[in-house]
Amino acid sequence: MANANVRVRFCPSPTGNPHVGLVRTALFNWAFARHHGGTLVFRIEDTDAARDSEESYEQLLDAMRWLGLDWDEGPEVGGPHAPYRQSQRMDLYKDVAAKLLQAGHAYHCYCTAEELDERREAARAAGRPSGYDGTCRDLSAEQKAAYEREGREPIVRFRMPDEPITFTDLVRGELTFTPENVPDYGIVRANGAPLYTLVNPVDDALMEITHVLRGEDLLSSTPRQIALYKALAEIGVGNGTTPAFGHLPYVMGEGNKKLSKRDPQSSLNLYRERGFLREGLLNYLSLLGWSLSADKDIFTVEEMVAAFDIEDVNANPARFDLKKAEAINADHIRRLDPKAFAEACEPWLRAPHAPWAPEKFDQAAWEAIAPHAQTRLTVLSDITANVDFLFLDEPVDDEASWQKAMKEGSADLLRTARTKLAEADWNADALKAAVVSAGEEHGLKLGKAQAPVRVAVTGRTVGLPLFESLEVLGRDRTLTRVDAALARLGA
Repeated sequence: MANANVRVRFCPSPTGNPHVGLVRTALFNWAFARHHGGTLVFRIEDTDAARDSEESYEQLLDAMRWLGLDWDEGPEVGGPHAPYRQSQRMDLYKDVAAKLLQAGHAYHCYCTAEELDERREAARAAGRPSGYDGTCRDLSAEQKAAYEREGREPIVRFRMPDEPITFTDLVRGELTFTPENVPDYGIVRANGAPLYTLVNPVDDALMEITHVLRGEDLLSSTPRQIALYKALAEIGVGNGTTPAFGHLPYVMGEGNKKLSKRDPQSSLNLYRERGFLREGLLNYLSLLGWSLSADKDIFTVEEMVAAFDIEDVNANPARFDLKKAEAINADHIRRLDPKAFAEACEPWLRAPHAPWAPEKFDQAAWEAIAPHAQTRLTVLSDITANVDFLFLDEPVDDEASWQKAMKEGSADLLRTARTKLAEADWNADALKAAVVSAGEEHGLKLGKAQAPVRVAVTGRTVGLPLFESLEVLGRDRTLTRVDAALARLGA
């Protein structure tokens, strides 16, 4: 059922290149918002000055635009809760932290890193939970003053309730966390810089987020945030409601390990550069934890939006399968309108991707051959090697293809084929008949007879339909290349 009050957020940190796990999270949030006629808030979590970069910020916006995941509030579009970059909201977080301290929901913690490490080790050795032990929870004014005389600079730590926290995860069902497993945690560094643990829930509260859909790796922080939402409501921050949570399954890579930013196949840029279609990539990523139906893997973005609900997401880890991603993308390429296909390929037919000079590109030849290429591509970048014989002065010199195709007797076959091709009408059917006839004279079926012709003309043993390719290449260029192959065989 549609719910226009749905407000979800996608809030990445601008560190490094966007990766497919991040895109999957963005997609599920976007699809959920669009399915319900709700709002997608795009928020940038850039409080870590050491890791965040403006270049990564621009890449995030560019990635969202390329994927067609439009947002209703956020950078470039604005909204009632601007600004949407956390680095521009620091005064707000400082004010909230002060109110939490004043209300007793937070306290100053003077423990040094060395003391914390020592106590954690002792707790582990005794078989106890190793989280913060509450040493500074109830310090007297005298104790605080003594610490400050020592020159200690405190962090601000949130005071967790001494009771279990239970919530219903939209993906995983009811979950309970006991107090000993969710200790008090830091929300402001000693230098006054707010931590993710504070700014993320504060922004969710102020932006009236209704559903938090995020990765499973953040599940352990959820009880802390639920307690913080309650405290924020008590001090008048936000509208007093706690969002519903849904934790998306891990995306696994090789060897049953979580796909990390460092895995080559995780980079979104890789898929853009190889020529994945937006529709193909989003179709595949949607299958990492969700499905339209048991018997339908190929669908449009619109079909996904119409059917998507977070409660249908599977809690089990999803494996990233590059071959399946490519197969789904190939299906979407075949679904394109021929004109749209030809236009989509053109970036790979021009500089800097193309290995031929710009003036060698022949638009008419491309439009003639494009329909024969559409059913053979896995990704759009494949087009360059498939059609380079049309735009290079000479076919590529692939020694492996030459050795495979040019067997004993190939020169005789090529001479006969050249004669018949020269006499043929220049259309695919007549050219095929010419090569069939040449093969028959030498006791060869079409498959064996056309191999030397293909390599002579295109340089490769595999490619687009041969006779349609010869038709587009033209009589003179085809015969010139056969002559060059004969000269090479004679040498």
